[in-house]
Amino acid sequence: MTSSEVKKRRRRKRGKIILFICLLLFAWFWFSLPRQLFTEPTSFVIEDREGALLSASVSADGQWRFPDISEVPYKFETSILTYEDKRFYSHIGIDFLSLGRAIRQNFSQNRVVSGASTISMQVIRLSRKKPRTIFQKCIEMILALRLELRYSKKEILAMYVSHAPFGGNVVGIDAASWRYFGRSPQLLSWGEAAALAVLPNAPSLVHPGKNQDILKRKRDELLHKLYEQKIIDELTYQSSIEEPLPGEPKSLPSLTPHLLNKFRGDYKNYKASTRLQSTIDKSLQEHVIQIAQYHSKTLKENEIHNMAIMVLDVESGDVLAYMGNLYQPTLPETESFVDVIQAPRSPGSLLKPLLYEVALHDGLLLPHTLLPDIPTQIGGYMPQNFDKNYDGAASASNAISRSLNIPAVRLLREYKYPRFYAALQQGGIRTLTQSPDYYGLSLILGGCEVSLWQVAGLYASLARAYLHADPEDGSLHTDDFFMPHYELQTSAKEQYHPHMSFPSDAVSLWYMLQAMEEVARPGEESYWQFSSTAQQIAWKTGTSFGYRDAWALGISTKYLVGVWVGNADGEGRPGLIGVRAAAPVMFDVFQYLPSSRWFEPPSAGYVYLSVCNESGFKAGPYCSSSKEMMLPKAGQRTALCPYHTLIMMHPTLNYQVNESCFSPLEMRKVSWFVLPPAMEYYYRLNHPEYKPLPPFMEGCAFLETKKHMSLIYPLNMSRIYIPIELSGERGELVCQAVHKHPKETLYWHLDKIYLGKTEGLHNMPVQAQLGWHTLTIIDESGEKITVRFEILEK
Repeated sequence: MTSSEVKKRRRRKRGKIILFICLLLFAWFWFSLPRQLFTEPTSFVIEDREGALLSASVSADGQWRFPDISEVPYKFETSILTYEDKRFYSHIGIDFLSLGRAIRQNFSQNRVVSGASTISMQVIRLSRKKPRTIFQKCIEMILALRLELRYSKKEILAMYVSHAPFGGNVVGIDAASWRYFGRSPQLLSWGEAAALAVLPNAPSLVHPGKNQDILKRKRDELLHKLYEQKIIDELTYQSSIEEPLPGEPKSLPSLTPHLLNKFRGDYKNYKASTRLQSTIDKSLQEHVIQIAQYHSKTLKENEIHNMAIMVLDVESGDVLAYMGNLYQPTLPETESFVDVIQAPRSPGSLLKPLLYEVALHDGLLLPHTLLPDIPTQIGGYMPQNFDKNYDGAASASNAISRSLNIPAVRLLREYKYPRFYAALQQGGIRTLTQSPDYYGLSLILGGCEVSLWQVAGLYASLARAYLHADPEDGSLHTDDFFMPHYELQTSAKEQYHPHMSFPSDAVSLWYMLQAMEEVARPGEESYWQFSSTAQQIAWKTGTSFGYRDAWALGISTKYLVGVWVGNADGEGRPGLIGVRAAAPVMFDVFQYLPSSRWFEPPSAGYVYLSVCNESGFKAGPYCSSSKEMMLPKAGQRTALCPYHTLIMMHPTLNYQVNESCFSPLEMRKVSWFVLPPAMEYYYRLNHPEYKPLPPFMEGCAFLETKKHMSLIYPLNMSRIYIPIELSGERGELVCQAVHKHPKETLYWHLDKIYLGKTEGLHNMPVQAQLGWHTLTIIDESGEKITVRFEILEK
């Protein structure tokens, strides 16, 4: 091998080594920049639907560091570039002119007087957090070149202003603008933008509230540059230098602290950013808080400290207002930090319209079917109406509008509580964590727990499904059933929701809404019938056992308003009733909302049937008056009227007769509305127009087989406690019975011992010892009632 060949081989080898080194350097350069420059935790931030700040929290490391902004406001961009990097849009990450000037100045002064760092280099320095040395400065220049290859100039500037220090624990222009001026960076004036633009350069030296002379000098110098460059005019310059400097940091808005906490808990479903643009309407949210504060002044006098309000857009499911509690951070004893919108609470009567709707849908009753409202005992359970009175019979719609407990319990017994339990769970009520038998019939009277979030979501879904019912056949769409959502960029249908459905049809929903619109509980809710609100509202209240929870929920075609009032710790208070504590709040919220039309009647999915005017059942052959009604198709399966019967009467219409005493040729057939004895007794008290059956004419044989007698109290298998009186003796048990014939005589026996007889008013006082007893009553015709009851010691 000649010497020339050796040299040639060496050159090739050196060339390969140089190429390999260059490739290594290029690979290092290319991959030197981490995929994510900044990994520090950021503050959780919630904005309203227009981008206004609602609430924010400090980040996990104690800094006010909002998530990165995507666009830098013009005034601040102009100010920061004029102050720090005027050739930002023309250099490649290194400003060689500034670098040469800095080297010359530093050597001439024998100290560092200029750093020549570009904004791109400062982004690298902020992300690496390395000490400031010449070596690190060189690394920053190389990485700044790589940064420019990966990101646009706008993106680099946004990264810098989002992570630049602004004094104290404030990081980024977004947090700084709110902390120092109480507004978003888009709304900063030129003077405010200039004051903030000089801070990142020396945040420890120039801190708002301190060193005001230095801060003012630097700000005014920057404003003068902007004026010299004709970016601002003289008037703007003069007014800007007169603007006050930022003082101590301001408190951030805290309009939705509970929604902020919910967002933090739901963050795993979002991941992209700790900033959320919500569906909240800031103006409405502020007004809702003002309404709550106004009513809380009165409620606090009764030691009622907590309130939750939620407003939904029915059509979209958007949460327009979310006040999880009336937030009072200075009063920790009120537990206002509890988000009651998400908390399981007893709903009282809030579920009754849902039972009415599923019963209509199932063909169990018609809209105005009479339901018994009499003393009732089912097993060991004895429900009572709120006012402790009985109507004897009430139409189903009236029972809902008046929130009668006994008809609701008896209806649930017919519908079967396991079916209703399953329907509620399918409808999104996921707080029913026990078995159906655990709740039993008390399910309809608040013997369970629901959250305002879920029950509002179900009612809003039903209203939405009704509005979207198929005009051809009245069918409902399952896509309309979903829980509320509060993220603006994602529709509720796109969000994950457990599958929801509910047994319903358009016509049944129409009658449910009509019954709710006519709410008028005597002595309580009736005065709200004439509320000053200009729009029709379907609404329902609820009061839990022990006066622990007061609810009001209202629906229009556009909005749903849900209100809860009570104490977060579960303490009950006298007068904590839905209609008195929660309904006024709900109506005040509706008063603020725009008016909306009422629900239109269904256009399909119905049948017309003849309905008895008096009983509300399908008209039978003996119903004296009836009318054609639009009904759910399932209404065809309901029973015929059981209360109208055909009786034979004397031509004078004063007596009943039969073949034993009167000629059939002279008898008159008359249709008569007849209720069972117990129902009749209470019904007559409230309906003076009711006419009991006339007596049989003297001499007529008694041929009837229907019951004429009913025991009002005690009911069979009752367990009764009789208190000890002042004399030291146990008091008397007053037994009560009713008979269809007012002059009938009843004979009473206790444990086979004759007690006496009663006429007309059938009340019998009984001295009963502890233990089980058998009570027997016999009328003159031999009809007999026997019940067993137990007297308890305590």
